Amino acid sequence: MTGEGENASLLRRVRRAASAGGTAQNHIIRIRGLVNGFGDKIIHDHIDLDVCRGEVLGVVGGSGSGKSVLMRSIIGLIRPKEGDVRVFGEPTCGDIEGSAMRRLEMRWGVLFQEGALFSSQTVAENIQVPLREYTKMSQSLMDEIAEMKLAMVGLPPDAGNKYPSELSGGMKKRAGLARALALDPELLFLDEPTAGLDPISANQFDELINQLQESLGLTVMMVTHDIDTLHAVTDRIAVLVNKKLVLGTIDELRKNQDPWIKDYFSGVRGRAALSAMDLASQEAH
Repeated sequence: MTGEGENASLLRRVRRAASAGGTAQNHIIRIRGLVNGFGDKIIHDHIDLDVCRGEVLGVVGGSGSGKSVLMRSIIGLIRPKEGDVRVFGEPTCGDIEGSAMRRLEMRWGVLFQEGALFSSQTVAENIQVPLREYTKMSQSLMDEIAEMKLAMVGLPPDAGNKYPSELSGGMKKRAGLARALALDPELLFLDEPTAGLDPISANQFDELINQLQESLGLTVMMVTHDIDTLHAVTDRIAVLVNKKLVLGTIDELRKNQDPWIKDYFSGVRGRAALSAMDLASQEAH
Protein backbone atom coordinates (compact mmCIF):
# COMPACT_ATOMS: atom_id res chain seq x y z
CA MET A 1 0.00 0.00 0.00
CA THR A 2 1.33 3.45 -0.88
CA GLY A 3 0.36 7.10 -0.47
CA GLU A 4 -1.56 8.85 2.29
CA GLY A 5 -3.62 5.76 3.16
CA GLU A 6 -0.47 3.74 3.83
CA ASN A 7 0.95 6.57 5.97
CA ALA A 8 -2.14 6.63 8.18
CA SER A 9 -2.11 2.87 8.49
CA LEU A 10 1.60 2.83 9.27
CA LEU A 11 1.25 5.49 11.97
CA ARG A 12 -1.54 3.48 13.56
CA ARG A 13 0.58 0.31 13.56
CA VAL A 14 3.64 2.11 14.97
CA ARG A 15 1.58 3.67 17.77
CA ARG A 16 0.03 0.35 18.73
CA ALA A 17 3.32 -1.52 18.42
CA ALA A 18 5.01 0.99 20.72
CA SER A 19 2.44 0.36 23.42
CA ALA A 20 2.35 -3.39 22.84
CA GLY A 21 5.98 -4.37 22.47
CA GLY A 22 7.02 -7.79 21.23
CA THR A 23 7.93 -9.64 24.44
CA ALA A 24 6.34 -12.91 25.49
CA GLN A 25 4.63 -11.09 28.37
CA ASN A 26 2.72 -9.03 25.81
CA HIS A 27 1.50 -12.03 23.82
CA ILE A 28 -2.19 -12.04 24.66
CA ILE A 29 -2.75 -15.05 22.38
CA ARG A 30 -0.06 -17.70 21.82
CA ILE A 31 -0.62 -20.70 19.54
CA ARG A 32 1.88 -23.45 18.86
CA GLY A 33 1.50 -26.47 16.58
CA LEU A 34 -2.28 -26.12 16.16
CA VAL A 35 -3.95 -28.88 14.18
CA ASN A 36 -7.67 -28.67 13.44
CA GLY A 37 -9.76 -30.98 11.32
CA PHE A 38 -12.93 -32.96 10.99
CA GLY A 39 -12.55 -36.69 10.54
CA ASP A 40 -9.64 -37.32 8.18
CA LYS A 41 -9.77 -33.80 6.72
CA ILE A 42 -7.09 -31.47 8.14
CA ILE A 43 -7.88 -27.75 8.05
CA HIS A 44 -4.96 -26.31 10.03
CA ASP A 45 -1.65 -28.16 9.89
CA HIS A 46 0.63 -27.23 12.81
CA ILE A 47 0.22 -23.46 12.74
CA ASP A 48 1.81 -20.96 15.14
CA LEU A 49 0.53 -17.49 16.00
CA ASP A 50 1.25 -14.72 18.51
CA VAL A 51 -1.13 -11.79 19.02
CA CYS A 52 0.36 -8.87 20.94
CA ARG A 53 -1.37 -6.66 23.44
CA GLY A 54 -3.08 -3.68 21.83
CA GLU A 55 -2.91 -4.81 18.21
CA VAL A 56 -5.71 -5.48 15.74
CA LEU A 57 -5.13 -8.72 13.86
CA GLY A 58 -7.18 -9.61 10.80
CA VAL A 59 -7.72 -13.24 9.80
CA VAL A 60 -8.48 -14.01 6.15
CA GLY A 61 -8.56 -17.04 3.90
CA GLY A 62 -10.54 -18.75 1.20
CA SER A 63 -13.74 -20.72 1.74
CA GLY A 64 -13.04 -23.75 3.89
CA SER A 65 -9.71 -22.43 5.17
CA GLY A 66 -11.02 -22.46 8.74
CA LYS A 67 -11.11 -18.78 9.70
CA SER A 68 -13.97 -19.15 12.18
CA VAL A 69 -12.65 -22.56 13.26
CA LEU A 70 -9.42 -20.86 14.32
CA MET A 71 -11.28 -18.29 16.41
CA ARG A 72 -13.48 -20.95 18.01
CA SER A 73 -10.41 -23.02 18.84
CA ILE A 74 -8.90 -20.07 20.67
CA ILE A 75 -11.98 -19.44 22.81
CA GLY A 76 -12.46 -23.12 23.60
CA LEU A 77 -15.56 -23.86 21.54
CA ILE A 78 -13.68 -26.37 19.35
CA ARG A 79 -11.14 -28.83 20.70
CA PRO A 80 -8.08 -29.04 18.41
CA LYS A 81 -6.61 -32.36 17.36
CA GLU A 82 -3.17 -31.18 18.46
CA GLY A 83 -1.38 -28.10 19.69
CA ASP A 84 -1.24 -25.60 22.51
CA VAL A 85 -3.49 -22.55 22.67
CA ARG A 86 -3.02 -19.98 25.42
CA VAL A 87 -4.82 -16.73 26.11
CA PHE A 88 -3.41 -14.45 28.82
CA GLY A 89 -0.93 -17.25 29.45
CA GLU A 90 -3.65 -19.78 30.29
CA PRO A 91 -4.61 -22.82 28.17
CA THR A 92 -8.05 -22.71 26.56
CA CYS A 93 -8.13 -26.31 25.36
CA GLY A 94 -7.44 -29.57 27.10
CA ASP A 95 -8.08 -30.21 30.77
CA ILE A 96 -8.79 -26.70 32.02
CA GLU A 97 -10.96 -26.30 35.12
CA GLY A 98 -14.36 -24.72 34.65
CA SER A 99 -13.61 -21.92 37.11
CA ALA A 100 -10.37 -21.08 35.30
CA MET A 101 -12.17 -20.98 31.96
CA ARG A 102 -14.85 -18.70 33.38
CA ARG A 103 -12.19 -16.27 34.57
CA LEU A 104 -10.74 -16.22 31.06
CA GLU A 105 -14.14 -15.73 29.45
CA MET A 106 -14.69 -12.65 31.61
CA ARG A 107 -11.60 -11.08 30.03
CA TRP A 108 -12.74 -11.41 26.42
CA GLY A 109 -15.82 -10.51 24.41
CA VAL A 110 -17.09 -12.13 21.22
CA LEU A 111 -19.16 -10.70 18.39
CA PHE A 112 -20.41 -13.65 16.36
CA GLN A 113 -21.48 -13.29 12.75
CA GLU A 114 -24.94 -11.69 12.37
CA GLY A 115 -24.73 -10.56 16.02
CA ALA A 116 -26.20 -13.85 17.38
CA LEU A 117 -28.72 -11.97 19.50
CA PHE A 118 -31.43 -13.86 21.38
CA SER A 119 -34.63 -13.09 19.47
CA SER A 120 -36.90 -13.46 22.51
CA GLN A 121 -35.01 -10.85 24.53
CA THR A 122 -34.78 -7.09 24.13
CA VAL A 123 -31.48 -5.51 23.17
CA ALA A 124 -30.92 -4.41 26.79
CA GLU A 125 -31.61 -7.93 28.02
CA ASN A 126 -29.17 -9.31 25.43
CA ILE A 127 -26.45 -6.96 26.67
CA GLN A 128 -27.15 -8.08 30.24
CA VAL A 129 -26.71 -11.81 29.46
CA PRO A 130 -22.98 -11.92 30.35
CA LEU A 131 -23.61 -9.73 33.39
CA ARG A 132 -26.15 -12.23 34.68
CA GLU A 133 -23.95 -15.19 33.88
CA TYR A 134 -20.71 -13.95 35.42
CA THR A 135 -21.71 -11.41 38.10
CA LYS A 136 -24.26 -10.83 40.84
CA MET A 137 -25.15 -7.24 39.96
CA SER A 138 -28.46 -5.68 40.83
CA GLN A 139 -30.97 -5.16 38.04
CA SER A 140 -30.68 -1.38 38.34
CA LEU A 141 -26.90 -1.54 37.87
CA MET A 142 -27.27 -3.87 34.87
CA ASP A 143 -29.75 -1.43 33.35
CA GLU A 144 -27.24 1.40 33.76
CA ILE A 145 -24.46 -0.67 32.17
CA ALA A 146 -26.68 -1.67 29.24
CA GLU A 147 -27.54 1.98 28.61
CA MET A 148 -23.85 2.93 28.77
CA LYS A 149 -22.83 0.17 26.33
CA LEU A 150 -25.54 1.23 23.89
CA ALA A 151 -24.13 4.75 23.87
CA MET A 152 -20.61 3.35 23.50
CA VAL A 153 -21.49 1.61 20.22
CA GLY A 154 -23.53 4.52 18.87
CA LEU A 155 -27.07 3.25 19.47
CA PRO A 156 -29.83 5.48 20.89
CA PRO A 157 -31.20 4.76 24.40
CA ASP A 158 -34.58 3.58 23.05
CA ALA A 159 -32.83 0.75 21.16
CA GLY A 160 -32.56 -1.07 24.48
CA ASN A 161 -36.29 -1.71 24.56
CA LYS A 162 -36.45 -3.09 21.04
CA TYR A 163 -36.21 -6.70 19.95
CA PRO A 164 -33.60 -7.86 17.41
CA SER A 165 -36.30 -8.25 14.75
CA GLU A 166 -36.94 -4.50 14.97
CA LEU A 167 -33.33 -3.58 14.21
CA SER A 168 -31.54 -3.02 10.92
CA GLY A 169 -28.53 -5.17 10.07
CA GLY A 170 -26.11 -2.48 11.17
CA MET A 171 -27.93 -1.95 14.46
CA LYS A 172 -27.86 -5.69 15.16
CA LYS A 173 -24.09 -5.68 14.71
CA ARG A 174 -23.75 -2.76 17.11
CA ALA A 175 -26.06 -4.42 19.64
CA GLY A 176 -23.99 -7.60 19.43
CA LEU A 177 -20.86 -5.51 19.94
CA ALA A 178 -22.42 -3.84 22.99
CA ARG A 179 -23.02 -7.29 24.49
CA ALA A 180 -19.43 -8.31 23.71
CA LEU A 181 -18.25 -5.23 25.63
CA ALA A 182 -20.57 -5.75 28.61
CA LEU A 183 -17.85 -7.03 30.96
CA ASP A 184 -15.23 -4.46 29.87
CA PRO A 185 -13.02 -7.07 28.17
CA GLU A 186 -9.34 -6.68 27.34
CA LEU A 187 -9.62 -8.86 24.24
CA LEU A 188 -12.28 -8.69 21.53
CA PHE A 189 -13.06 -11.37 18.94
CA LEU A 190 -15.03 -10.29 15.85
CA ASP A 191 -16.40 -12.82 13.36
CA GLU A 192 -17.20 -11.18 10.00
CA PRO A 193 -18.26 -7.87 11.64
CA THR A 194 -19.12 -6.08 8.37
CA ALA A 195 -20.66 -9.03 6.48
CA GLY A 196 -24.05 -8.10 5.03
CA LEU A 197 -23.64 -4.37 5.62
CA ASP A 198 -23.83 -1.74 2.90
CA PRO A 199 -20.58 0.16 2.21
CA ILE A 200 -21.55 3.18 4.31
CA SER A 201 -22.58 1.09 7.32
CA ALA A 202 -19.46 -1.06 6.96
CA ASN A 203 -17.23 2.02 6.92
CA GLN A 204 -18.98 3.40 10.01
CA PHE A 205 -18.47 0.08 11.79
CA ASP A 206 -14.77 0.13 10.88
CA GLU A 207 -14.48 3.62 12.38
CA LEU A 208 -16.28 2.43 15.52
CA ILE A 209 -13.83 -0.45 15.98
CA ASN A 210 -10.88 1.92 15.61
CA GLN A 211 -12.39 4.35 18.14
CA LEU A 212 -13.11 1.62 20.68
CA GLN A 213 -9.68 0.05 20.27
CA GLU A 214 -7.98 3.38 20.84
CA SER A 215 -10.14 4.53 23.76
CA LEU A 216 -10.32 1.17 25.58
CA GLY A 217 -6.89 -0.19 24.69
CA LEU A 218 -8.41 -3.37 23.28
CA THR A 219 -6.61 -6.23 21.61
CA VAL A 220 -8.74 -7.30 18.63
CA MET A 221 -8.77 -10.47 16.56
CA MET A 222 -11.04 -10.07 13.57
CA VAL A 223 -12.13 -12.74 11.10
CA THR A 224 -13.19 -11.01 7.89
CA HIS A 225 -13.32 -11.26 4.12
CA ASP A 226 -13.68 -7.48 3.71
CA ILE A 227 -10.47 -6.07 2.26
CA ASP A 228 -11.63 -2.50 2.94
CA THR A 229 -11.87 -3.36 6.64
CA LEU A 230 -8.38 -4.86 6.56
CA HIS A 231 -7.00 -1.59 5.17
CA ALA A 232 -8.96 0.58 7.59
CA VAL A 233 -8.54 -1.28 10.87
CA THR A 234 -5.84 -3.96 11.08
CA ASP A 235 -2.18 -3.76 12.07
CA ARG A 236 -1.25 -7.24 10.83
CA ILE A 237 -3.06 -9.98 8.93
CA ALA A 238 -2.96 -13.74 9.35
CA VAL A 239 -3.70 -15.48 6.06
CA LEU A 240 -4.87 -19.09 6.17
CA VAL A 241 -3.71 -20.74 2.96
CA ASN A 242 -2.82 -24.36 2.12
CA LYS A 243 -3.56 -25.38 5.75
CA LYS A 244 -0.79 -23.05 6.95
CA LEU A 245 -0.67 -19.49 8.25
CA VAL A 246 1.16 -16.57 6.61
CA LEU A 247 1.51 -13.47 8.76
CA GLY A 248 2.35 -9.90 7.79
CA THR A 249 1.22 -6.34 7.15
CA ILE A 250 -0.79 -5.54 4.04
CA ASP A 251 2.32 -4.09 2.41
CA GLU A 252 4.27 -7.28 3.15
CA LEU A 253 1.49 -9.56 1.96
CA ARG A 254 1.12 -7.66 -1.33
CA LYS A 255 4.67 -8.82 -2.14
CA ASN A 256 3.92 -12.47 -1.35
CA GLN A 257 3.98 -14.72 -4.41
CA ASP A 258 1.49 -17.34 -3.22
CA PRO A 259 -1.24 -17.32 -5.92
CA TRP A 260 -4.18 -16.88 -3.50
CA ILE A 261 -2.47 -14.18 -1.44
CA LYS A 262 -1.29 -12.34 -4.54
CA ASP A 263 -4.75 -12.37 -6.09
CA TYR A 264 -6.45 -11.30 -2.84
CA PHE A 265 -4.20 -8.34 -2.00
CA SER A 266 -3.03 -7.28 -5.46
CA GLY A 267 -6.03 -8.25 -7.56
CA VAL A 268 -8.82 -5.97 -8.74
CA ARG A 269 -10.54 -5.65 -5.35
CA GLY A 270 -7.26 -5.20 -3.52
CA ARG A 271 -6.20 -2.38 -5.83
CA ALA A 272 -9.65 -0.78 -5.53
CA ALA A 273 -9.44 -0.83 -1.75
CA LEU A 274 -5.99 0.74 -1.89
CA SER A 275 -7.19 3.50 -4.23
CA ALA A 276 -10.21 4.18 -2.03
CA MET A 277 -8.00 4.53 1.07
CA ASP A 278 -5.68 6.95 -0.71
CA LEU A 279 -8.62 9.03 -1.99
CA ALA A 280 -10.28 9.18 1.43
CA SER A 281 -7.03 10.29 3.03
CA GLN A 282 -6.49 13.01 0.42
CA GLU A 283 -10.02 14.32 0.92
CA ALA A 284 -9.47 14.40 4.69
CA HIS A 285 -6.50 16.70 4.13
